[in-house]
This record gives sequence, structure tokens and C-alpha cells, in this order.
Amino acid sequence: MDTPRRGNIHSVESLAALDGKGIRYEVFFMGCPFRCAYCHNPDTWEGEGAMHPTAEELAVKIARYKPYFGKEGGVTLSGGEVLTQSAFACELIDLLHEKGINVALDTCGGAPLSGEVKRTLSSADMIILDLKFYDENGYKRYCRGDFNAVMNTLGFLEERDAYVWIRTVVVPGINDSEEEIAKYAEIVKKYSCVKRWQLLAFHTMGFAKYEKMGIPNPLEGTPALSKDRLEQLQRFADERLGEL
Repeated sequence: MDTPRRGNIHSVESLAALDGKGIRYEVFFMGCPFRCAYCHNPDTWEGEGAMHPTAEELAVKIARYKPYFGKEGGVTLSGGEVLTQSAFACELIDLLHEKGINVALDTCGGAPLSGEVKRTLSSADMIILDLKFYDENGYKRYCRGDFNAVMNTLGFLEERDAYVWIRTVVVPGINDSEEEIAKYAEIVKKYSCVKRWQLLAFHTMGFAKYEKMGIPNPLEGTPALSKDRLEQLQRFADERLGEL
């Protein structure tokens, strides 16, 4: 008998409300190909997580919370980067669907589009895709990531007519101007699969993790983006795109 595949899971949050529609059960996967300067979860980049469940074990645990989800809620797979463990994620999604639970997948979009990754992306009911920067220079400088890989993922989701939310973190001094947001908008508006574009405010709550882990914090001293400025830029972004 084959040994069941086990996930490498950082943590879970049973009643989340920010990553997808309604009330969510959120699962944070370990592992990420990017090293974003503003990441607030550097403890998910590599190593062993706190949990190593089988997909069946995790699905059973999640199903206990189904009464709280309502019509719109469900499960969000996040990280880290879910697609570093795409086989486990795909197995979990299938099991959750069998239990009548919808699944959102939160991804940086940087994983190579293998058959397994495509199956996982296609299995999710909703994709939350981080568009961190609008060109290769931004990705290389601030994420050590591949812009083209992200565009390939977005192109695949467009072909699949997936249901996609785009999210962009806005960092003071880096991309907090109307001129910068307009460059993102030129990309986002090309994709009919995108149903929402949400700007997120950079915050400093993860700074303590860098200190605790003894790793350099590239944005040490950078202030959090104010709520007022975020709202101004979100209005500008919405105006650039019109109604999605």
C-alpha cells in the first residue's frame, strides 16, 4: 500500500475573512520561490511547518467548519506558495469539493506551468493572483522572481476563463503613486477573467519575524501605507479600469 502524501503546512486559520469571499478556513503552505522585499511571512519561505497532515486528514478537519461558511465562504489555500506543493493541493481540493466546499487558491503565479500545476489551478473555484510589479525589473529587484512566469499564469487563467482576483501590495516610496498604479492597470484591464483588482496596504507587522529569524529586512524603516492613501489609490485604480 502506498504511503499517503503529506503536506508541509505552516499554520491554519479557522475563521478568516480577508482572502476570498465570505468566511474562510485558511491553510498556509510552506515554501515559496519568491523573496519579496515586503513579505510579512518570511517564516513560510522554506523549512518544516508545524503540521504534516494527509489531504484526507486536513479535509476532515476543515469540514467541521462548513456550517460557518454560509453561501459564499469556503477554504483559501495560501502561503508561502501553494503551488510548491501542487500535488497535495490538488488532492485536497478534490476532497473538499466532494464535501461541497468551494476553494480559493492564493498564488504568486511564479510556479512553472507543469501539467500538475495547471490541474491544480483549474481545480480551484477562484484564483487570487498577486501582481506584485508590472515589469521584469520590479520582480527582479524586489521579489527575485520571474515576471514572465506570472504573465504565463495569468494567460493560462484567461484561457481557462477562471474566476480571478488580482491583488497588489502598495509600498511607500516604491509604487504608491498614480503613475505607478496606472502601469499595473494597463496589464490588468487586458484580462476578462479578472473580476476584481484590490490594492493592499504595506504594513510593518511582519518586521518582528525578520529580527527573530536573523535575516535582513530590505524595507526596514519603511512606514506603513496610510488608510487614506490606500483609499485614494484604490479609487484611482477603479477609475482606470472602469467596472470589472
